[in-house]
Amino acid sequence: MEKEESVEKKAANSSNPGKEGDKSDSPKEHNENGLHMEQHLDSNLASQVLEENAPDTRIDEHEKESPTKKDVIESPTNKSEKGPSDLVKGEDGKEISSEDGNVDSVRCKKSEEEIVELQKEPLGSRNGSEEATEAGSQKTHSNLGEKEAGYSEGTTKNLEDILYEEEEEPIFDGTEHPGMDPNRSSSGSSMENESETQGYAWPEKAVAVKNFVKEKSVVAVSRLLRRLSGKSNDGQDDPDEEHENNISNREKKEVAGSSRESAAHESSPKTVERYGWNPLSLIGISREADADNKDEQVGNATVITEPLPMKGRIILYTRLGCQDCKEARQFLHRKRLRYVEINIDVYPGRKLELEKIAGSSSVPKIFFNEVLIGGLSELRSLDESGKLEEKIEYVMSEVPSFEAPLPPLSAEDDLSSSGSIDELALIARKMKENIIVKDRFYKMRRFTNCFLGLEAVDFLSEDQYLEREEAVEFGRKLASKLFFQHVLDENVFEDGSHLYRFLDDDPLVSQCQNIPRGVIEAKPKPIIEISSRLRFLFYAILEAYTSEDRKHVDYRSIHGSEEFARYLRIIEELQRVELHDMPREEKLSFFINLYNMMAIHAILVWGHPSGPLERRKLFGDFKYVIGGCTYSLSALYNGILRSNQRPPYNLTKPFGIKDKRIKMILPYPEPLVHFALVYGTRSGPALRCYSPGDIDKQLMEAAHNFIRSGGLIVDLDAKTLYISKIFRWYSSDFGKTEVEVLKHGANYLEPEQSQTLLELLSSTQLKLVYQPYDWGLNH
Repeated sequence: MEKEESVEKKAANSSNPGKEGDKSDSPKEHNENGLHMEQHLDSNLASQVLEENAPDTRIDEHEKESPTKKDVIESPTNKSEKGPSDLVKGEDGKEISSEDGNVDSVRCKKSEEEIVELQKEPLGSRNGSEEATEAGSQKTHSNLGEKEAGYSEGTTKNLEDILYEEEEEPIFDGTEHPGMDPNRSSSGSSMENESETQGYAWPEKAVAVKNFVKEKSVVAVSRLLRRLSGKSNDGQDDPDEEHENNISNREKKEVAGSSRESAAHESSPKTVERYGWNPLSLIGISREADADNKDEQVGNATVITEPLPMKGRIILYTRLGCQDCKEARQFLHRKRLRYVEINIDVYPGRKLELEKIAGSSSVPKIFFNEVLIGGLSELRSLDESGKLEEKIEYVMSEVPSFEAPLPPLSAEDDLSSSGSIDELALIARKMKENIIVKDRFYKMRRFTNCFLGLEAVDFLSEDQYLEREEAVEFGRKLASKLFFQHVLDENVFEDGSHLYRFLDDDPLVSQCQNIPRGVIEAKPKPIIEISSRLRFLFYAILEAYTSEDRKHVDYRSIHGSEEFARYLRIIEELQRVELHDMPREEKLSFFINLYNMMAIHAILVWGHPSGPLERRKLFGDFKYVIGGCTYSLSALYNGILRSNQRPPYNLTKPFGIKDKRIKMILPYPEPLVHFALVYGTRSGPALRCYSPGDIDKQLMEAAHNFIRSGGLIVDLDAKTLYISKIFRWYSSDFGKTEVEVLKHGANYLEPEQSQTLLELLSSTQLKLVYQPYDWGLNH
């Protein structure tokens, strides 16, 4: 500031011919000197503001080049506003202010332009941008050279993030943005008509906006934490936060569905006026949902009880599709007896054991330690006669003897560890042990855990006694089997200074939940065989550890079961599997079953998400590596099964046109998958195991069950239609208009109700109410 004031004084002195010290020879020379000083001052101020808003400047320049994409991130009311600079170039090419040397007017113009830039930002970045503006105004007291150095460092870091790190996938975490269509952009214009080139350029713009918001959101986060702690900026109690905390729980519970969101915004009108998007409203919604979940858990405390402690062991022999086995499970649950289930279809070796110790292979068979209780009828007879209590006391107090049946052993009757040895895997493992794997620089960028192509060729030619050209071909064969790949996917394998990385050394792949340490020596099995084993195991898990209606899951028992351990071994085989040329029915059933088991796996490992931030992490960061590529829950849902459609309230698609995973998407969106995918919520559909033989029929049955069990309710007296929010979030999959969506849902009602609904839609106007979505755990 002192430097600017001194420059202003010098400019004023030089522009006044009557002041002392004026050494200009003529008024003309004096005016030229004064204009030169004004131009110098305006140039400094303009460069200072432009440096702070450089990312926005780049974005706006890109918008001018792509007018079709400009509507996506600009509000319609701001399209006429100018960019970050209104400076006019003179004849000499220098930038001069539109005002005649007035420094205050220049500063005022810069402030107005900064406000315009904030208005042009996407909806979700307004908070961080406004706080960034406050922080930017405070930084004007620092040295300009330090700003340039700091910005240069930040720009380099953002560039490295864009080029080196994986682009963040669009995730739907259950957060709804009022005034925004779930399947459209904020400006209301559709992106479906964009060309392929524009569709590829838009993710780059989104990444630039993301990095800018990330860089400028530190102050916004600190302010958010102050609000959460009930403190204002000066450390005093925040009256708005106090007022929000004093709202009674009874008033909160009366708010349902979309009214909850509006109430969260109306609770602090001052904040809404200022920002237009308030993250505290989302936290408020999460708190209300958590409070409701806690109330429901308290109300069901008499139903959800802990099993009885016991020193002994109860073994239950079952098989798939046995009705008596289901009733035996329910009986033991009612008695609060924990048991170990042995399915003789999953463990065929135990069928001979059962015949030996029980004299028959019929199921169910129950053992209390080494004592054979019998089947379901014998169990009920003991309960009616009162003798079952003695058996229960015995198994609670006595440890099992060596004659008692044992629980399933690790990897018992498991085909995952079987199969022939892959000779290529042995060579790849030997190559990894002998060549130098370290961090290297390539094209002015740093890559971790890489090796040079020429070193790999040297090893292969020496180890396999090959000529150099033959060693290159052999290396390409290893790369085609997904043992390693180029760090930038520039080629398959070449001799020279190209950098390659083993699959398990990739920083993205190494974070996946199904990647084993080292190279798997077994030869990869066909995807059809893996899908069949996964389907068989998933069916056994559903029968043993879910309720009869398949809407409630016994997560605790699944976590300690051998079936789940076997599932973990199966998914390790997916890292180098060949997924190409899978039939539609096989691909559809495989990815639906995998998604549902992957969601159970995520909840068991990371826990049930309690709010939007946790859901975003679970849906976006919990990943599997399949066929050399990483897939999150959101990528499987919106990328594969929805044929690469944008998630709700997102502007980008999961896969870009250069993404290798785009080859795996289904040929067209499957709307019925919304009634088959379960991510651990109470409002979701029921779990089911899907097979490729009759996948379309099974999906129709799943839609019927979901709609008829409360997913769509018609109140004829009130002329009101209550429908699940799934139809709102993914409305583009069911129809172009709201009426088409409702007609699509009517197809899965009972015939009489469907006919009545269609008549009402054509003759009268129904009131549409979206049911509140319960994100609570379906345990």
